Amino acid sequence: MPPQSLTFRAPARVNLLGEHTDYTGGLVLPMAIPFHTHATIAPTDDSAYTFTSETFSTSRSITLDDRSPAIDDWSDYPLGVLRELQLLDIQPPPFTLHLAGNVPFGAGLSSSASVEVASCLAILAHSGVTLPPAEIALLCQRAENNFVHSPCGIMDQFAITNAIAGHALLLNTRDLTFEHLPMNQGALADTQIVVCNSMVKHSIAAGEYGQRRAESEQGQTVLLERFPNLRDLGDANLDQLEACRDAMSPEAFRRCRHIISDSARVRQAREAMFAGDPIALGQLMLAGHASERDDFECSCDEIDFLVDTAIILPGCFGARLTGGGFGGCTVNLVAANHAEAFTAAMHTGYHAATGITAEIYISRASAGAHAIHP
Repeated sequence: MPPQSLTFRAPARVNLLGEHTDYTGGLVLPMAIPFHTHATIAPTDDSAYTFTSETFSTSRSITLDDRSPAIDDWSDYPLGVLRELQLLDIQPPPFTLHLAGNVPFGAGLSSSASVEVASCLAILAHSGVTLPPAEIALLCQRAENNFVHSPCGIMDQFAITNAIAGHALLLNTRDLTFEHLPMNQGALADTQIVVCNSMVKHSIAAGEYGQRRAESEQGQTVLLERFPNLRDLGDANLDQLEACRDAMSPEAFRRCRHIISDSARVRQAREAMFAGDPIALGQLMLAGHASERDDFECSCDEIDFLVDTAIILPGCFGARLTGGGFGGCTVNLVAANHAEAFTAAMHTGYHAATGITAEIYISRASAGAHAIHP
């Protein structure tokens, strides 16, 4: 790369608790993990913006005034970021942006948000512009919502932008206030996060995600009509939800029950983490999985097998589905001195049951997006 090139790195993330709460004002508890997207940007003199990738063979080059729509390609994600920057009247000089990295695609570890944040930091630096971390996260969310047309919440981009090493991030998705919670305190310091990629993503995922979100928002509308002092589901409690049961569909009721109870589990997890208590945190993770499986109905047989297998293995404190669901990954809280044996047992058991070879990653909480200095 020429000496004037700049490189930025953005991690992947897993969510420990608070799943499907981030589009209704609830709480989430993600952490960054050490898988990364690298975005390297360099000036060009050809009056174009060019996007290339180490992972994909296709590239994309557009003129400076091009405003064409998404084309269902990997390049839609960095191009969507460029579009949002242009809407802020930020007009970068011509560049080549090259993406590389090792974040697994389609695993629920937020590869798209990692690409967006790394790309945003690179294009901002190339343009000589700075934005606060929260604005970068919101801009990247808009890129995914408005250009890629994926109805994601704010959690992924915000966690990737604001994470610090050794900590998870408790985020209130309504007002974007947040707190860093220690993963390196008390007995928690002797644990690791093990991410098990089921290697499956059921074809119903996209449509079912949208349906679940719509049902959640339908239930929220009923609650707000009955209790005008509520701002969203993030304010609601289970007693209020029960009072509205007859006014909403059974599906909407169960979706809202998951969201309200999972936000409560995040609050309880905060206390467990400051106490350095992996047993309490693990039990909350297991309860969260049961809620996703039974109330939000976004698990699947392969994921349930991984969770059921994990919790009977030595050293495992808790396990749950992480990400959007219908496949993807589980996140497991495991004693560090059992992590290697746990990984081997999960590989063996899952392959014997399904014929699928899982990808399993042993991780700790890592730092958020930042520049890589030569």
